[in-house]
Amino acid sequence: MIELRNITKTFGETVANDNVSILVEKGTIHAIVGENGAGKSTIMRIAYGFYNADAGEILVDGKAVSIKNPHDAIALGIGMVHQHFMLVDTMTVAENIILGAETGGAATLDLEKANVEIEHLSNELKLGVNPRALIENLSVGAQQRVELLKALYRNAELLILDEPTAVLTPQEVEEFFGILRRMRESGKTIVIITHKLEEVLAISDFVTVMRDGKTVGNVKTSETSAKDLARMIVGRDVLLRVEKTDAQPKENVLSVQNLSVKNAHGEALNDVSFDVKAGEIVGIAGIEGNGQTELVEAIAGLIPTANLSGKIYFEGTNINNFSARKHKELGIAHIPEDRHKRGLLLDFNLAENSMLGVHYRPPVSSGTGLLNNAAINKRAGEIVENFDVRPRNIELSARALSGGNQQKLVIGREFELNPKLLLVSQPTRGVDIGAIEFIHSKLIGLRDSGGAVLLVSAELEEVTALADRLLVIREGKIVGEVDPKTTSTEEIGLMMTGGN
Repeated sequence: MIELRNITKTFGETVANDNVSILVEKGTIHAIVGENGAGKSTIMRIAYGFYNADAGEILVDGKAVSIKNPHDAIALGIGMVHQHFMLVDTMTVAENIILGAETGGAATLDLEKANVEIEHLSNELKLGVNPRALIENLSVGAQQRVELLKALYRNAELLILDEPTAVLTPQEVEEFFGILRRMRESGKTIVIITHKLEEVLAISDFVTVMRDGKTVGNVKTSETSAKDLARMIVGRDVLLRVEKTDAQPKENVLSVQNLSVKNAHGEALNDVSFDVKAGEIVGIAGIEGNGQTELVEAIAGLIPTANLSGKIYFEGTNINNFSARKHKELGIAHIPEDRHKRGLLLDFNLAENSMLGVHYRPPVSSGTGLLNNAAINKRAGEIVENFDVRPRNIELSARALSGGNQQKLVIGREFELNPKLLLVSQPTRGVDIGAIEFIHSKLIGLRDSGGAVLLVSAELEEVTALADRLLVIREGKIVGEVDPKTTSTEEIGLMMTGGN
């Protein structure tokens, strides 16, 4: 279907792709795996015309082609669904799908015809998408399916999916894989960029492994294992499970009492109460959009007091009326679920991003409003080194990093505060297997040194492996507390969805 031959791409002094060759057979699901910054997304963005290669050639159906931009790729039957969705929230599904591919002008645009065509396409693949629904009212899983429809509406024969399951629940992943299998059966070709080895083994026919901008392996999925793939990805044996001793909880650090939060759509959180002690990880399991975001942001001081009722105590002090800055000064660190919206200033460089939250404190600031560049660069250098942020160039903009390296930068910055309480949402979203192992060990290390951790993750396996106690949230309420060591993921999944 597509062959990339001897592709090289550099960004300044950084070699993203170094003489990379990948061949994708028609009618197959081909996975591309590797660490953050290995060059996976770059090589596929070259195939889609987002970037132009410095050297090498692309063949589609055996013929050499020139792909200068996404329009060229679309004309050749190539579609791409990006890790961060490219949808307009205030528009309908159909309006998003035809955006940029409208026929005729504004006066002759037949939206009803488009609705019918999209509905037919959705039914054909059992996607269950309503073309008339507003994007802002759809779940993350439904938005993922809209992105698929957008590519299919443009007659894509090859679909490139960048981290397609990063924001999906286990149930949505199963549903999504069913869709991909149906697409393969209908003759489509699919390339998946992912970090999740169990998913690679479950869905793909072939796997390409990349490391440091090079291809280090091309294997048939049926002839490999998670252990073998992990070794190729990282270059060493990787611990594929979380290892930790039993928690030794001490005094209460956080106490949430009858907390309710209102948002634009009504009550997002309803009468929630729980404690988190020093020396333990308390996990929150639930389908995304059930109040987890509002819970964490309320504790972090990011929600106006007028929208809250109930009490939040930190080390015995009511912090309801404290600013987000005061929360941080008390020792509450926050790793947000959306690193782009809440975690980083993408056009600032790594050094500038590393000082956010301490920009007014010594040694970063002199107290007179002047910044100490030497102190800022030292802090940034330590974060980049200690948390393996690649490339190790503190003058690069945060936008230039892969998603996983952006995440490591945010995590490193918050850990640098030596927090008493760490609020962490989706810590390993879009992060490679070696970095997941590293982040998990950091969270357990913080717990073992006496820190308190409140962990929210859509990855059920992750939250059950890390948490010492697990709270299940549904429709803004805590519906149960379970011991993750003795409760199956199926049981937790049923609690999350309200099943019996």
